[in-house]
Amino acid sequence: MASHGARGRSGGRPTLEEVAARAGVGRGTVSRVINGSPRVSDATRAAVEAAVAELGYVPNTAARALAANRTDAIALVVPEPETRFFAEPYFSDMLKGVGAELSYTEMQLLLIFAGSDRERARLAQYLAAHRVDGVLLVSVHADDPLPDLLSQLEIPAVISGPRSAGETLPSVDSDNFGGARSAVEHLLARGSRAVAHITGRLDVYGAQRRVDGYRQALLDAGHEVDEQLIQPGDFTEDGGRRAMTELLARRPDLDAVFAGSDVMAAGARQVLREKGRRIPDDVALVGYDDSAIARHMDPPLTSVRQPIEEMGRRMIDLLLTEIADRRPVAVRGLERQQVVLATELVTRTSS
Repeated sequence: MASHGARGRSGGRPTLEEVAARAGVGRGTVSRVINGSPRVSDATRAAVEAAVAELGYVPNTAARALAANRTDAIALVVPEPETRFFAEPYFSDMLKGVGAELSYTEMQLLLIFAGSDRERARLAQYLAAHRVDGVLLVSVHADDPLPDLLSQLEIPAVISGPRSAGETLPSVDSDNFGGARSAVEHLLARGSRAVAHITGRLDVYGAQRRVDGYRQALLDAGHEVDEQLIQPGDFTEDGGRRAMTELLARRPDLDAVFAGSDVMAAGARQVLREKGRRIPDDVALVGYDDSAIARHMDPPLTSVRQPIEEMGRRMIDLLLTEIADRRPVAVRGLERQQVVLATELVTRTSS
């Protein structure tokens, strides 16, 4: 066993790679143990700590950052207007999870909005200067150029939900398909016959998957999919109002609505009330996210709960692994991780 303060194989100070080799784990795992992340098993933590003691490895944050051209900062980039960020609980819950996980490290978090062309141009210049070690991308649309820019700049990045089924960047998402299917199955089980769906923005892959889940639940129950009962929304309250107004004009016989977010469900509820439709007697209503909005709505809203804070935590975990191991993917021989977390239908009196 090497004594405390032993030199590494190179004859100099022991390296992170040598600690990883001694403990039989990856560089990212060693980094998480050193940074105090809770996402390491007790056995693995003990193995890494033993290797650190045997080799006499002493992490020097400042020196390591300078030597590796590190900034010890990551950016949470939201390609949406600031008004939407502060209006929707999804974003605050995501930020809460990200901040909680990052608190175990010495890294700083920068919140950057990129909802306009000017903001995007400024962000591109900022990223090109490599002022952050990694980027979390939240609410990414299919045509968003930011993920490709990050790949070109070789900046580690993780996104909250893939852009498509062929996503190449690491991502963390909830089971949008399964969550939507469970919502519609619930509505059909209570006797609803004409179930409408207010979608999110369909250039967001998660919204597409919720539409797929809605369709599959109807088909599994032997119902035909009526396209007149599907109305695009945009994840906003105004979008929910507009979509609900259009649906009632087109299909006044609808008796249930599955909204792709709680915020849109709140907008739909206002229109239903204005039109004299009782919830749930005349029209049952289900949302998505299980945010504070769902719990405080009158009547309380049945909603699909997705673990948003946990998604934020897992995004940080993936990003720290990416930052710790900067070798090309071909050298590492690792596939980009696509993490999908389970959802849960929370039933309340709106349905």
